[in-house]
Amino acid sequence: MAFFAVVTTIDSRAQALVIARALVEHKLAACVQLANIESVFTWDGAVKQSREVRLLCKTTGERRAEVEAAIRALHTYDLPAIHAVELDDVDLLYGEWIVRGTTP
Repeated sequence: MAFFAVVTTIDSRAQALVIARALVEHKLAACVQLANIESVFTWDGAVKQSREVRLLCKTTGERRAEVEAAIRALHTYDLPAIHAVELDDVDLLYGEWIVRGTTP
């Protein structure tokens, strides 16, 4: 079984919570962690700086595409950053918990 951390950022804590709760309530992610961050990036040809919230969404390989689609559907950015990292050496009991949390 493959496990993934799907990551995105958004500029509103309230909207981050909307996404996090939707992912967990629909069993797309077993857990979503929120962290306040500062981002420096280019947009429309200019360097920008913004406070954002990072969402780290723990899911299975089977649900990964659905997580990404839900993020796109709920996100307020024109181009949300969405990337996934496969998790190596996941603790057996924790992996089982992720599976239970993402099984409808």
